[in-house]
Amino acid sequence: MSDLVTGDAVVLGLRPARLPSRGLAILLDLAVYVTGYVLISVGLTMATASLDLAAQAAVAVATFLLFLVGVPIAVETLSHGRSLGKLACGLRVVRDDGGPIRFRHALVRGAMGIVELILTFGSIACIASLVSARGRRLGDVFAGTLVVRERVPGARVMPVPPPPPWLAGRFTGLDLSAVPDGLWLAIRQYLTRMNQLDPQVGAAMAVRLADDLVARTGAPPPAGVPAAAFLMAVVHERQTRDAARAFRPAAAGPGAGFAPGPGPGPTPAPMPGMMPMPVVAPVPYAAPAPVAPEAPVAPVPPAAAPRAGGFAPPA
Repeated sequence: MSDLVTGDAVVLGLRPARLPSRGLAILLDLAVYVTGYVLISVGLTMATASLDLAAQAAVAVATFLLFLVGVPIAVETLSHGRSLGKLACGLRVVRDDGGPIRFRHALVRGAMGIVELILTFGSIACIASLVSARGRRLGDVFAGTLVVRERVPGARVMPVPPPPPWLAGRFTGLDLSAVPDGLWLAIRQYLTRMNQLDPQVGAAMAVRLADDLVARTGAPPPAGVPAAAFLMAVVHERQTRDAARAFRPAAAGPGAGFAPGPGPGPTPAPMPGMMPMPVVAPVPYAAPAPVAPEAPVAPVPPAAAPRAGGFAPPA
């Protein structure tokens, strides 16, 4: 990986392309250019059959130079460093600072490519790419460019093992604001790879990380809790807080959830052949009249309930 620093002091981790992938991309580009050159040459030969030999030779030389220099420069300029071969191999030409190339970069690369790719059959380019630490040929050196890999296989993210059940919810009041991101990353890497380490080395690393975490949080270490289990529980608590913060619903205001309806819009024009709808004036809302309280009614004594028997009356 190449650590390139931009003007904003941002480190870019780019993977320079090596000789095999660059050679395959150049071969694909040459195959496309040669095919296009042959087709265009046949068409121009048929179109200039009535001209003299000098004119035909001039057209042939111009066509050859166009496909040798002009087309590669135009393709790299318009595609910002992605020719057909590079696109198929997942490569791209960028500047030394990681930005997209422009016409002057493509022009220098194309001019140097005639010498180190065409005239010497790629021998100078191969030697320069093998000697360079970032796999650059002479055209990249003079143009200030770099061919990088765009399709990089992503690293598999291993989940952090869950803490023991008896530690769940034990560190809800722990202050984690002073723990730096570097320590969190170190703890996560240890927890995802602790089964691959030597038991003694893993235990020593767990104790050291737990001491650093306790020093950052300011809370005393729990008694009787293993260091690895303590790290698991604290990381689980941090993940729980992050999830709660991310999925917390927005606080509703006093008028939340109520939106006034739109007022009456303009009356639509009647369609041809239809009678216009009558316009009904809105009726103002009238408050209901107060209801007078009713006089109290004397309670009615309940009637005597019939004696329950074991038989049903006849229908």
